[in-house]
Amino acid sequence: MRYNMKVMTHTQLVEKAVRWLRSYRCGVVLSEQACASGEMPDAIGWKQACHSVLVECKVTRADFLADRGKPFRLKPDKGVGGERFYLTPPGLVNVEELPSGWGLLELRRGRVELVHASAKNLRTTTGFRYEMNLLLASLRRVEVRIEPQSITDFLRWKNRMAEYNRGTLPEGLQATEEEPNAFLEPELPG
Repeated sequence: MRYNMKVMTHTQLVEKAVRWLRSYRCGVVLSEQACASGEMPDAIGWKQACHSVLVECKVTRADFLADRGKPFRLKPDKGVGGERFYLTPPGLVNVEELPSGWGLLELRRGRVELVHASAKNLRTTTGFRYEMNLLLASLRRVEVRIEPQSITDFLRWKNRMAEYNRGTLPEGLQATEEEPNAFLEPELPG
């Protein structure tokens, strides 16, 4: 097994995972947010049709091996992510060592490269509930930070901006109904 000992911190790898998820067409991405199962995904994103993609970042072999003993790895039906990946430096993990269905991403020359694809159907109903918990807990954190406004009021700020500008939004802003938002588009039949 080859393993490049070039120093990469966990935080740097998580930043790469977040960027990769965005390039993988995830419209909503969170990093290092806890959910009720005790799982704290390094990075997780959602595409259309509530399809989720989990990326776990491992910078050392010991960290990868320890991850296998976590409760949501021992009982994968409790885990989050319709697709699940490890992101590591090159050569840290062999494909044969991956949990069933998991994919492998490696950071090579500063770029995240797909080494092994993930299955796309790994999330169960229980995992979906944990994802909803993670999303709702994250929204609550946002609401606490913007109080006394509600999230709804905060999201309506563009309407108020247009009112203050006699019906015109400031340059560079689009009306909410004109913003591209794949999560509001109808799902195409399977």
